[in-house]
Amino acid sequence: MSPARAVAEFARFLRTETTGGLILLAATAVALVWANSPLAPAYEALRDFRLGPEFLHLNLALGDWAKDGLLALFFFVAGLELKRELVVGELSRWRQAVLPVIAAIGGMVVPAALALSIAWGTPEVDSAWAIPVATDIAFALGVLALTASNLPSSARVFLLSLAVVDDLGAILVIAILFTSSFNLIAAAIAAVALGLYAFLQHKRVRTPWLYVPLALITWVAVHSAGIHATIAGVALGLLTRVREDEGEEESPAVRLEHRLQPWSAAVAVPVFALFAAGISVNGDALSTVFTTALPLAVLIGLVAGKFVGIFGASLLAVKLRVAEKPSGMSWRDVAALSVLGGVGFTVSLLIAELALPGEAAEVAKAAVLIASAIASLTAAVLLLRRSRVHAKAA
Repeated sequence: MSPARAVAEFARFLRTETTGGLILLAATAVALVWANSPLAPAYEALRDFRLGPEFLHLNLALGDWAKDGLLALFFFVAGLELKRELVVGELSRWRQAVLPVIAAIGGMVVPAALALSIAWGTPEVDSAWAIPVATDIAFALGVLALTASNLPSSARVFLLSLAVVDDLGAILVIAILFTSSFNLIAAAIAAVALGLYAFLQHKRVRTPWLYVPLALITWVAVHSAGIHATIAGVALGLLTRVREDEGEEESPAVRLEHRLQPWSAAVAVPVFALFAAGISVNGDALSTVFTTALPLAVLIGLVAGKFVGIFGASLLAVKLRVAEKPSGMSWRDVAALSVLGGVGFTVSLLIAELALPGEAAEVAKAAVLIASAIASLTAAVLLLRRSRVHAKAA
């Protein structure tokens, strides 16, 4: 892949995710207004309306179809992006990859440790500690694009690479923590379908008439196996070929990203947010967030834990000469991006729904929304100031 083409691909990805972030924000606003209006019963009835056959446990509520089905598309695109970054992108070169990788690990470990220490002793803490580990790539890139036009391009590369590694960590958490009763036969069917998908990729087969049914079989088998169905999307993305052959205009991974990225950013994630973000917001709910250990752990984990983890790990890695600071960026730039890492949203909401029952999940989701708002607004102010500094220097 030529440098010019790689830059064009990266710019296209940023534009799509920025647009997706704005649509995601609109869907969240609609959900909050709808769920707190006189039409709230209609919202709950729509979210809980069941659809699908009982066979293979597919009689799901619409909210579950969004969580298990539509988010599989989001994670498939994330898997494609991760595979491309690992093979031909920023994460394929050690010197460029090591800092965002270390920063992402710090940005997962510190929030989890903070959440565990604050909520220690509460019944749900054994899995709820995972809620603040994720950074929402669409929101984060959207805020960055709107507020930091004069920052060096290395800032966007750092944030994107960090978010990709962060997504991988969140995927592993979901796979390990939220695999319920394991169905060996369904898992075997999923493994065979994935193996056939990989074989067809190796043989350069291009027809969607084989890949679409294989993808559906994989999703159903993973869901029936007791593994969270979004893992099917990640697995398929990671098995997709990212290097184009001689005479091939673009690789399958790039072609699929072109076609599916808009659907993921403009449909899959916003519809999930529409059903996930519709929580009751009143004085009692807000006071619960700030006075109860578990939601407070989520809030502090995202706002403070992400900043300390990302910035602290980055500073330590550079001081120990394990990694290099991104070119053109100061430590204040890194600090502003670290604050932006506290925008959890999509994956944090998903983990909250998977980890907690009923009312506890609603309160935890309220904490995620408040934390994401605090992090995004604080980061926006800091990034605007840093952008003006870079503009004056230029």
